Amino acid sequence: MSNKTYFSYIRVSTQRQGQHGTSLAEQQAAIDRFAQTWDLKITNRFTEMQTAAKRGTRNVYSSMLKQLKQGKAQGVIIHKIDRSARNLKDWAELLSLADAGVEVHFASESLDLTSRGGRLSADIQAVVASDFIRNLREETIKGLYGRLKQGLYPFRAVQGYLDTGPGNPKAIDPVSGPLVRKAFETYSTGEIGLHDLAERLFRAGLKSRTGKKVTINGLSTIFHNPFYIGVIRIKKTGETFRGRHEPLISHELFEKVQDVLAEKNIKKVNRHFFAYRRMIRCRACGNSLIPERRQSYVYYRCHTRTCSRISLTEENLTARYLGCLQSFKLSDVELAFMEREAKREIALMSEEKETSEAHLQLQLEQTTDRLSILADALIDGLIDKETYNLKKEKLVEQEVRIRSSLSSLPKNGEDLGEDFEAFIGMLNSAYLSFKSGTPELRRKLAKLVTLECVAEGKVGLITLKPQFELIANRPSFRVGRAHRETTRKSLSLVNQLLKCLTDVRLTNSDHGLALE
Repeated sequence: MSNKTYFSYIRVSTQRQGQHGTSLAEQQAAIDRFAQTWDLKITNRFTEMQTAAKRGTRNVYSSMLKQLKQGKAQGVIIHKIDRSARNLKDWAELLSLADAGVEVHFASESLDLTSRGGRLSADIQAVVASDFIRNLREETIKGLYGRLKQGLYPFRAVQGYLDTGPGNPKAIDPVSGPLVRKAFETYSTGEIGLHDLAERLFRAGLKSRTGKKVTINGLSTIFHNPFYIGVIRIKKTGETFRGRHEPLISHELFEKVQDVLAEKNIKKVNRHFFAYRRMIRCRACGNSLIPERRQSYVYYRCHTRTCSRISLTEENLTARYLGCLQSFKLSDVELAFMEREAKREIALMSEEKETSEAHLQLQLEQTTDRLSILADALIDGLIDKETYNLKKEKLVEQEVRIRSSLSSLPKNGEDLGEDFEAFIGMLNSAYLSFKSGTPELRRKLAKLVTLECVAEGKVGLITLKPQFELIANRPSFRVGRAHRETTRKSLSLVNQLLKCLTDVRLTNSDHGLALE
């Protein structure tokens, strides 16, 4: 046997291939037969389970090349060219070793890298291997995009969902799904941090794939993922697709969590609680006013040099909010009138909803029938595949629009009636709650009613949300024959309030009522 020593190198692309396939054993057997035939002594065997498509991802291969450069062996035996390199940069590095005198043998291919003809044949095979990977990547991407356009998530299910097999949408996990939903609901209150929430969820039974506590980064990933509202987002490209899976949470809840995340990511510079922090914007430069405590007073100032004169006191802003909330209180006459007219308007809106729902359901059935007829036409050979795809795409888009219209129909009469009663009750208690409440409650009420608050000089200008603006600017309320115009405006007010409330919902919280 020759005194020369050689390395052997075998590779599969994935851990699964290495664990369940026979490729590694077959490669090693072929290398052993080659070494025995040519009387070559193998001193070190290198085994890797990693793709060769990307440069720099194979640690074992890199270690072997380094040892070859150091002269720890005279050569290397590899099963085939595509086991050594499927990208041209790695192939060029291997050839540079051959040029430096390192023997490179391929057990299943008769190639001599020391001759011009052998080098040419090897180069051609290396290019073919590289092109194979390039084509495989393109076909894989095509397949993934095909699934995404169908509304299917072609990757492993996210936390809270289960894989249901190829070609099927992900299903909500009956165990972890409700816990993930609870995580969104709990964090949306803004009253708990990620660390405490992770501990609470772990005690409730939510675990990572490895059976451990979900990390802070894991929770952050969950909260930023729109998959839970039925939208598939590809992080690398930023593209989004409408998913066919059942949403775990509502869009409104997801947005509330994003707001909490954004607010908690702002670095807090003091320990004082400021009721209107990050709620006031400078009209001149658009920046948020920064609260500062000076002795017993709190000031909100703009720190932009050109806006140094912009300064509000918290006391002044509180007085302005009290003025707004005072205007919400309804008299007994107004209350009786609005409750009576709201019942009548809700009955009319319910009838309109039933009519619209029936019309949309008919459109949906017609679209479904047209899709079925289109599929039959393709099977019978009446239309080609390209025409089928074009027409199908339009019909599917129409189906999505109809379903969206169905889901956006107004609330039913019972829910709307409860919301209206809660809204009226909140209006009458808002002033006293704000006046005697804690800074935390004042902040919640201010955020509830405020659309925008801007500072101009030393004055805070408050713009109310539409439903509250309607109440604050309602006409003087005196119902009777001599005041038909006032009555007409009051009826219009009730109608507009109900329309506003179809887009929001009031729920009980620890500090009263809140709009969702």
